Amino acid sequence: MKLKQFILAGVAGLVAAQPALAHRMWMLPSTFTLSGDEQWITVDGAISNDLFFPNHVPLNYENITVSSPDGAESAVEDGWVGKYRTTFDVKLDQQGTYKLTENGGTWFARWSENGEPQRRRGSIESFREDGLLDKADLNLSNSKRKVETFVTLGAPSETVFEPKNTGLELQPITHPNDVYEGEEASFAFLLDGEPASGLEIEISKGNDRYRNDAGLITVTTGEDGSFSFTPEEPGRYWLSTGTQAEGSFEGRTISVRNSYVMTIEALPF
Repeated sequence: MKLKQFILAGVAGLVAAQPALAHRMWMLPSTFTLSGDEQWITVDGAISNDLFFPNHVPLNYENITVSSPDGAESAVEDGWVGKYRTTFDVKLDQQGTYKLTENGGTWFARWSENGEPQRRRGSIESFREDGLLDKADLNLSNSKRKVETFVTLGAPSETVFEPKNTGLELQPITHPNDVYEGEEASFAFLLDGEPASGLEIEISKGNDRYRNDAGLITVTTGEDGSFSFTPEEPGRYWLSTGTQAEGSFEGRTISVRNSYVMTIEALPF
């Protein structure tokens, strides 16, 4: 891994392969790379039409965990939720890379009642309590997401990238805090611990509010789950991908969706 004068980090967003101008989830730290013994960052989170401009709904910071360079995890405290944006602070008191993750998801149920189609969104526990799991014509689907960003104090580290073999997980080839304009950056994805081949990755530079052309780039992962792209300009980039496949739950075939979003910063060369 090549290091330079500065070190970069990443953020994550929401749904896979979203079309331009769709609602997109993101977290954005005030600074991606810092030096010194101890620092603070402020993080904004939202779901918006324009990248990094909060104009739709705020992120739920209660779903966010902070993974420290030593591998310990903690919840976010003292967050503030406004009409369009969530804001919270994170103290950086260890040298290395921190991972901020918003884990979310829900279950969807569809069935017929008295000849009329019914739909419901909620937890599997609520479905069970209300007897929905006993319906013979029940159609179940499960949606899971990860929204991530990475911030480094001092030199970047690798501990936070150790896979948990659950859902979509980023495996850096280029560290997210070592990305520069005009240089190829490479990453890989695992899906439940296995290389995620054939994933379509949508990449867009931030501040698309001020561009007539959203400048979307689409790349596809190879057999080893890896992909590459070259940021042509410095700035913050939003990457999104996702999968949909059949799974099983208590002997029932269900649809399972996984999505992952990350925002990285490309520094001037």
